Amino acid sequence: MIWRDRKGQTVPGDGGQDRLLEWMYGTGLGRCFVKIMILPPVSRAAGWLLDRKISALAVKPFIKSNHIDMTDFEQRRYRSFNDFFTRRVREGTRPVDTEPTHLIAPCDSKLTAYEIGEDSRFFVKGVEYTLAGLLKDEALAGRFLGGTLLLFRLTVGDYHRYGCIDSGFMGEVHRIPGVYHTVNPAAASRYPIYRENTREYALLESDHFGTLLQMEVGATMVGRIVNNPGQRRVERGEEKGRFEFGGSTVIVLLQKDAAIIDEDILRNTQQDAETVVHLGERIGRKKE
Repeated sequence: MIWRDRKGQTVPGDGGQDRLLEWMYGTGLGRCFVKIMILPPVSRAAGWLLDRKISALAVKPFIKSNHIDMTDFEQRRYRSFNDFFTRRVREGTRPVDTEPTHLIAPCDSKLTAYEIGEDSRFFVKGVEYTLAGLLKDEALAGRFLGGTLLLFRLTVGDYHRYGCIDSGFMGEVHRIPGVYHTVNPAAASRYPIYRENTREYALLESDHFGTLLQMEVGATMVGRIVNNPGQRRVERGEEKGRFEFGGSTVIVLLQKDAAIIDEDILRNTQQDAETVVHLGERIGRKKE
């Protein structure tokens, strides 16, 4: 998968991980491993292990092998691998765009944007989905027909805490149980992962963009999606929750004509490239 920054420059991807996952999802033997790896007990067991003190020994090799720049993060000793994985950024390193008409990214990630058809269909990596399949709720799906789906894919080196995309009233958190496919394009082009993986969502009655839906999708070795309680007033950029170890995805659904997504993001998506974005930065604007 191609990654581009906001200036249009290609940035290095994770070639080693991509090759491994291509083998796992693209060969018969690899798919045998996949059947085991996606089971929820496997991810829960991995999560338990990564909470143990001994797992902290893996932190330095992980930083080195994934070329993670730690300058933006708190400098401290980590109690476990998951303590490292859910590390916080230093204050001021993720400024939130407060212009009311600007739509912001809720997390550090690789972003693509898709039109939702009036028939509820949308396509990710050539795989067809419906909103009803994603949400398991026909009536709720109907509220977003003709709108936009924003897919924020977090890779292993990203900051794995995510924020609220706008200020407003956050509703109840709903959980849809499932399995734990990787969210890497190697899997996304072969499996309908976004209607099979475990996920949680909440509606946000936002101050500036109408009703939004923000969903978190678990992935391989993500034992937990940890969301803060719903049914409360939230502020733009306020922490909504975190993912524990593994790649993961945040999905945002916008209603028809709620916002115009920035042109570089739309162009990159059309060219099968992901746009590198950071929590709090502008990704679109309110439609006038």
